[in-house]
Amino acid sequence: MKRTIRTTALALGALTAALGLQAGPARADTSAPRIDLRVLVVSDGGPATDAIAAELDAVGTPYTKVDLTSSTRPTIDAGFLADTVDGRPRAKYQAVVLPNDNPFAAGSAEMAALASYEQTYAIPQVDAYTYARPQAGLQVPTSGGYSGSIDGVQAQVTDAGKAGPFGYLKGAVPFEDNSPTVGESYAYLSTPAPGADFTPYVQAPVPGSSQQGSLVGEYRHDGRRELVVTFVYNQYQEQFRLLSRGIVEWMTGGVHLGASRNYFAVHVDDVFAADDRWDTLLNCTPGDVDCTNSSVTPSPIRMTPADVDYATAWQNSHRFTLDLLYNGVGSVDQREDNNGIDQLADKLIADRNQFRWVNHTYTHAFLGCQQDTTVVPWKCQTNPDGSTKWVGRATIDYEIATNRAWGQLAGLPLDTGELVTGEHSGLRILPQQPDDNPNLAPALWDNGVKWLGSDNSRDPEQRQVGPAVTVPRYPMNVFYNAGKASEEADEYNWLYTSRAQGGSGICEDNPATTTCLAAPLDTGTGYQDYIVPLETRIALGHVLSGDPKPHFIHQSNLAEGRIAYPVLNGVLDGYDALFAADTPLVNLRMKDIGTELQRRAAWTGAVHAGQITAYRIGDTVTVQAPAGTYVTVTLPTGTTLGGSAFGTAYAGRTSGWTSSSGTALTFTLPSSVAAPAVTAHTGTAATAPAPRTKVPAGVTRQVPYTPKS
Repeated sequence: MKRTIRTTALALGALTAALGLQAGPARADTSAPRIDLRVLVVSDGGPATDAIAAELDAVGTPYTKVDLTSSTRPTIDAGFLADTVDGRPRAKYQAVVLPNDNPFAAGSAEMAALASYEQTYAIPQVDAYTYARPQAGLQVPTSGGYSGSIDGVQAQVTDAGKAGPFGYLKGAVPFEDNSPTVGESYAYLSTPAPGADFTPYVQAPVPGSSQQGSLVGEYRHDGRRELVVTFVYNQYQEQFRLLSRGIVEWMTGGVHLGASRNYFAVHVDDVFAADDRWDTLLNCTPGDVDCTNSSVTPSPIRMTPADVDYATAWQNSHRFTLDLLYNGVGSVDQREDNNGIDQLADKLIADRNQFRWVNHTYTHAFLGCQQDTTVVPWKCQTNPDGSTKWVGRATIDYEIATNRAWGQLAGLPLDTGELVTGEHSGLRILPQQPDDNPNLAPALWDNGVKWLGSDNSRDPEQRQVGPAVTVPRYPMNVFYNAGKASEEADEYNWLYTSRAQGGSGICEDNPATTTCLAAPLDTGTGYQDYIVPLETRIALGHVLSGDPKPHFIHQSNLAEGRIAYPVLNGVLDGYDALFAADTPLVNLRMKDIGTELQRRAAWTGAVHAGQITAYRIGDTVTVQAPAGTYVTVTLPTGTTLGGSAFGTAYAGRTSGWTSSSGTALTFTLPSSVAAPAVTAHTGTAATAPAPRTKVPAGVTRQVPYTPKS
């Protein structure tokens, strides 16, 4: 026993000498270091390190960023990286992210300190975008490899990648090719250098060769581990969003603060009601307040019982549930006009348990200011003193309560705390109505509303309105007034082409608009060929970024031509083709989305305020958070909290939320998970690799760079 204690003390003596720490009394249990659950991100201002930082932000994982371009940045030395706490060695960072394999000058003391730190504490390093070369475990691309664009290439996760950090993917990693004139992905494809301990995790075919070149791989050398990434990316590209989870899991060993899941929810507004139809000659929608030609009779679009059967079968085939936002007066009017008959309502009510239901107000009335529709666009009416005329509290109460009562009488499975007003009215709408209707919050109190839908394009941040918290919803560019693909394409042309091409001129007046068309779409093929792929990519991008906010369409889009389904199929089928069975889409109802967003915001605020302390010692993870804070962590399967199983399984890990009482939360990892150990070493490990030039900082179009010899 004495011999073991002496060996540990000698190892600690070597450690303190190497790191320049103050030596303290030797204790047997200090052989297990404390590893703080925080990542060090060293950035050169390029898109790759910024993308990884954005992923850490989205997940809720704390990090410290050192900007190499700043003259006031801290020096990365032994004291910056490690110290002791209560006599125990502490690594301040569980992982290091560098812009490339060595962004420092020749003989850099900072790179030497990083190399020593990584060896001592078994800290992994991510090379965010680096040149393929022997110093990174790869042959240079001129030795049978490739340097250039890989736009449109379909890379593959290797067997080692599936068994390791990218096991949540089925295998395919498609690289975007959204523009024929813009280079979107530049890469170095290469094979492992002779004798290098290098394992490719993601690779792609080398053009003109039968070989596969590594895009992401692990290089082990000199007691260190590096994740070597040899393609450039930004945080919005699909290929990064697919791989970002694996990058975080690799660098943290699956033990980190924060959690990430992929969500998708679809709200279908105006159910039981009918939506007015776009007029391709008038370029407006008869029946809408902004269509002043009263000589044209509206031609409403309304679902049929056959559309309900189709929706139910579609849901079952995709293991997905739609949220139906209903207006009861639509059925009441239908029965009044048809001798008490409403086959659509009868069918929906009979199949009510196939869907989730949300109160969308009784008549879909506008609940903000009283509108003056004699002008286009409409404006708010004013009182003699110039103040805004508001829709009254009694009217808002009526719309909410009457629709709730109608739904309850029909047996709809409601959560009465959820509400989405017609057009999100009552909430501020710029430019006409810059403030919420002051009568809205009292009416929400009257009706027990806790979650209130808002338009993410106008009101993207969750906020409090009386007793309710908003749930921002993404509008899909599948228009409410289109039941056929040709109508959708015609309206799209009107909105997004120039006046000279017969359009509205919105793009000319607003140059920042990103959906503008160079030429009008073919109304026969434009929806399927252009709009569907674009809307699919946008929605799937939200899914892959872990954003739980719901998307919304309208019942008209499930009727007639059923034009919503190609987009929804693109998202769901596209997702299934990419992800393994243990990483399913999470399909939440509105109140659960609101809760998730609320907890994330509070967690992010606590992390940024420095109120969270977390570290690992051996098989124990300790998290300290303020009382009332919901804590989120990702840990290996089999982890326990207070003797009970923690969290739920997702993507090969266990994650979830748990409330803090203000005392330390102690998680126990399964015995199969190896703990980092302090390693004594000599000064030879501190020799920094040869220098190289920085990665180009462009975000969209990338060019190659040449390393220094």
